[in-house]
Amino acid sequence: MKFGIFMAPFHTPAGQDPTSAYVRDIEVVQLLDKLGYDEVWIGEHHSSGNELVPDPMMFIAHLAPQTRNIKFATGVLSLPYHNPFHVADSALFLDHLTRGRFILGLGPGALPQDATMIGLEIEEQRGALEEDTDVLMRLLAGEAVTADTPRYRLRNAQTQYSPFNDELEVAVAAISSPTGPRIAGKHGLSLLSIGATAKAGFDVLASHWDVMEERAAEFGTTADRSRWRLVGPMHIAETREQAIENVRFGLESWCAYTQDVLAVPHFRAAGRTFEERLAWVTESGLGVIGTPDDAIEQIERLVAQSNGGFGSYLIQHAEWADPAATRRSYELFAQHVKPQFQNRATRLRAAEQRSIDQWAELGDRVEKAVQAATDKHFAERK
Repeated sequence: MKFGIFMAPFHTPAGQDPTSAYVRDIEVVQLLDKLGYDEVWIGEHHSSGNELVPDPMMFIAHLAPQTRNIKFATGVLSLPYHNPFHVADSALFLDHLTRGRFILGLGPGALPQDATMIGLEIEEQRGALEEDTDVLMRLLAGEAVTADTPRYRLRNAQTQYSPFNDELEVAVAAISSPTGPRIAGKHGLSLLSIGATAKAGFDVLASHWDVMEERAAEFGTTADRSRWRLVGPMHIAETREQAIENVRFGLESWCAYTQDVLAVPHFRAAGRTFEERLAWVTESGLGVIGTPDDAIEQIERLVAQSNGGFGSYLIQHAEWADPAATRRSYELFAQHVKPQFQNRATRLRAAEQRSIDQWAELGDRVEKAVQAATDKHFAERK
């Protein structure tokens, strides 16, 4: 299993200096790169005053030279807001700039005001995503495309780039509707289950993959579970009590944002006190505020619910805790959670167990060897 973060990025409450907020985001990504995380997904938002990256591709181009190994993805680019030709050209360009460390994540658009401000009806977004992905995939394949939609016109449009490697990975977001898996299955794309831990997302995990496989069979593509990513929030510390104390820093402002600003019902927090909001996160299964063992249990729960497993888990990055506690959470996850699902500690544990099993025999031999050397020394001295 691979691991990374899904960075909207949330900066609640509104009114913070955006420049310093971006600096914190950059420092988080640099830390994850050093700790061996695999991916960071960065969102596109244009309203609400809390999710502060309007152009994830530009931010990725800024981040890439400041890291070494981590991959970057748009998490997600709202395709109906853009001309697919420009998206194809920019994505392939960024793929080259990052030397193949780029993934193009697509979605219909999350914040309702983002759509209405450009004259796109909310009811049109999911249908537009299906239509525009058809066009985009033809452009990425190098075809010359002519298309007419209410949002753009193309006349023999053809990108001059090819991917840096054999293929540019493209992923489609899904929450509760079947739109994402329908598109991903049709084109053989990756699937990104945002809000997989929220009730609406958790309940449909297995059915989403069923849709993927049905559509893949219909269109002759492959539904690959290793390219299925699940997203959910977590904050961990050495003890559950410490984790709870840490999130007093920012959990309430994040919950208030989902309740009063973000017009997306499936992400709406419950309760108005800290205790009620904490219970909503932990008791509903939405997220983890606890220890590395709690994080492991959550991922195992998702594996079971997915009815066959998935390829990556992305922590939904939110500033529930202050920067120092947030860094510590990511360190603990890298040290204690990641190895449980990556088999990197299997041989280490086996080596430890062999030492335990042979301790008595080998310890006795060492003790006798030390005594023999000591006796020999004093015999020679005499």
